[in-house]
Amino acid sequence: MQISGNIRKLIPDLIVIAGFIIISFIYFAPAVIDGRVIAQHDSLAAIGQGQEQRDYMERHEGERTRWNISMFSGMPSYQMSPTYNSSKPLDSAKELYSLFLPNYVYLMFIMLIGFYILMRAFRASPLISALGAVIWTFSSYFFILISAGHIWKFITLAYIPPTIAGMVYVYRKRYLLGGLLFMIFVAFQISANHIQMSYYFLFLMLFMVIAFFVDAYKKRELPNFFKATGVLIIAGIIGVAANSSNLYHTYEYSKETMRGKSELSHHEEANTTDNGLERDYITAWSYGIGETWTLLVPNTKGGASVPLSQNEKAMSKARPEYYQIYQQIGQYWGDQPGTSGPVYAGAFVLALFILGLFIVKGPVKWALLTGTIFSILLSWGKNFMPLTDFFIDYIPMYNKFRAVSSILVVAEFCIPLLAALTVKEIVHKPEVLKNNLKYLYISLGLTGGLALLFAIAPKIFFPSYISANEMQAISQAVPPIHIQPLVANLTEMRLSLFTADALRSFIIVAIGGLILWLFLQKKIKATWTVAGILLLCLADMWDVNRRYLNDDDFVYKSSQEQLFTLTPTDQHILQDTTKYYRVLNLATSTFNDGITPYHHKVIGGYHAAKLRRYQDLIDVYLTDELMNIHYAVITSAGNLDSVDTNGFKVLNMLNTKWVILPSQEGANIPVENPHAMGNAWFVDEILFVNNADEEIEVLGSIDLCSVAVADKKYEPILDNFKQGFRPAKADSASTIMLTDYDSDFLIYSVDAKKDELAIFSEVYYPKGWQITIDGEPAEMLRANYTLRALPIPQGKHTVEFRFDPESIKVTDRIAYGALLIMLLTAVVIFINAIKRNKTKIKKDY
Repeated sequence: MQISGNIRKLIPDLIVIAGFIIISFIYFAPAVIDGRVIAQHDSLAAIGQGQEQRDYMERHEGERTRWNISMFSGMPSYQMSPTYNSSKPLDSAKELYSLFLPNYVYLMFIMLIGFYILMRAFRASPLISALGAVIWTFSSYFFILISAGHIWKFITLAYIPPTIAGMVYVYRKRYLLGGLLFMIFVAFQISANHIQMSYYFLFLMLFMVIAFFVDAYKKRELPNFFKATGVLIIAGIIGVAANSSNLYHTYEYSKETMRGKSELSHHEEANTTDNGLERDYITAWSYGIGETWTLLVPNTKGGASVPLSQNEKAMSKARPEYYQIYQQIGQYWGDQPGTSGPVYAGAFVLALFILGLFIVKGPVKWALLTGTIFSILLSWGKNFMPLTDFFIDYIPMYNKFRAVSSILVVAEFCIPLLAALTVKEIVHKPEVLKNNLKYLYISLGLTGGLALLFAIAPKIFFPSYISANEMQAISQAVPPIHIQPLVANLTEMRLSLFTADALRSFIIVAIGGLILWLFLQKKIKATWTVAGILLLCLADMWDVNRRYLNDDDFVYKSSQEQLFTLTPTDQHILQDTTKYYRVLNLATSTFNDGITPYHHKVIGGYHAAKLRRYQDLIDVYLTDELMNIHYAVITSAGNLDSVDTNGFKVLNMLNTKWVILPSQEGANIPVENPHAMGNAWFVDEILFVNNADEEIEVLGSIDLCSVAVADKKYEPILDNFKQGFRPAKADSASTIMLTDYDSDFLIYSVDAKKDELAIFSEVYYPKGWQITIDGEPAEMLRANYTLRALPIPQGKHTVEFRFDPESIKVTDRIAYGALLIMLLTAVVIFINAIKRNKTKIKKDY
């Protein structure tokens, strides 16, 4: 029967899927069997910053808060917990797509299956599609992402190939299937919440659309092209709309964050961008021009920023008297501040990519070449500023993202895709290559031949193996008599790493070339050729990836949980019965701290999208005040009662009641700050100034206990409260007290003997806060550059701040509508499939 026949056709695909599951399990065994996890900074920070959300959900039967009070004195949680009611169906669909596989295993599986879907869209056989999936998935960058804890970036990248598969199907005139794939995986991508990766691949998708246009123009099928493009636009809009809540609130939030432009004019004009990140911040992680050779030879620049002493091969060349120094020097000597590992695409994969430029027909290959060159040039960042400046200044949204080196993921996609299409072409049309062996020789020469030259004469290509920063550090830390021998020995060690990897890449390319030669000579069949290439590339890339993600990187959950165990210092601070206060941890990197927020509400924290004004406060005041309060604690032997507070008055304004200091014994010490200004206070006066520069400057010169400063654009709010109202000397009998709070609300009891202006030690955010006085709406203003202020009439009142953005309800309704369209499209495809089967069955009889 037809149905059983259809099932038989699926057997090869099911075998490949089973193989993907097995490979994924093997790579992460035995860690996944033992239940171990990766304990890296970003993954630990996610646990720390997410604890408040988890606690809130426990208290509120699964409901989420959209405001986080555990970090940076309070901020929206849109980019910490981007889950909404409307995103739950997508989350369930993503779990189904990953076959409910265990942690880490499912990551590799969705990366494999996504590219497999793409290859099948290009009409590749299951085996060639499996080859494409393997050489894409095992690109080193993806395993480095896992080891660093950048899971959402990884997941976003996993959904990109099936998104492009939707494009391919649509341009092949399979409009419903392609449109459904496109809208689903666009929705999946965005819900993974790493817009930067999706944004970068928009450029490649544009190149591919141009390629399909050229193809349609040559075939005189432009009407079909425009129809397909229209389908993709509609499907894309639906996929985007399914994430309306996430996208809208991310957009609104981004305008107030470091992704937005600072209002301060003292930032260097040449370093600023139009409503985006600063240039230095965008380009801090720029791939070196010479470093690009890591695509072919992984250790071109030494690998990862880990101590050189950890590498046995390098240490075999080390002089014993320098062993201790090599514990401080890293393996990596490239242009970036540091790296978890190189971007390695596979030596023979690169050879196949170059070969494909000669033998693969059609404009898609030129789109892939353009995407590769485009991403490499932009990944150079500060090393190629003319192009980088152009994109920062003129290409929308490009200045919203940092770490330009990560755009190399586009090349990591293009290279394996064209490589796999090359194998497809060779298998189907071996005569094309057999009649043009020069193309094979050129490809092998530009990869394997060059790798051999690197191994034989490395200094011709890379004369220096020590970075400028390292040379400066060595010259300052090492006695002059030892500088030359140390540099010579260090160069020898790093040369050994580079040349060994270069020789390794040559051997890989040579083996791959031999497999192709045997196929062309009809010594082995096509199936074994593809299988041999697959196994060669898998072994090559598996071995490299094990350098950066292996079983040693996993720890038992109990070990990870110990990092969040209450210390005696934590316990001491938590005994404080004060309802709500903040903690400053000086025993760690205060503004890169994802651990302390697990138990406390902190001044610092860890997040890549802090509020812009809070970052300004850090830059202008808090960085210095951390040192000032540290000095005050030391000089006063921990008794801050009588110290001069001018050196840390902004910290006092932020209600910093406890300070954690490191001790020489290794433990931390809690110190109480009696000068914290509390949850709210009344002021005698408010100064209105012309701009942000004046506001932040005045902040450092006034008595924050009695005077406030605000931008003059907020002055009408006081007039709306009561015409001509300005605060006068606060009545000492007036009181304001926090009576209740949670992550998303604060309630104050007020007894005002006259009209008063209250300042709250809470961070101002313009959207989403519902403010009432005795249940009646009220309007707040921003004061002291970052805080909230509220005029309160005479009398006894209850003041409430509640973060409940109405926009979430609106955007959720839009998202539900988009999800319904997706479901209906899937139903139509299913019904059509049943009808086609019935028609075929009738014809058979």
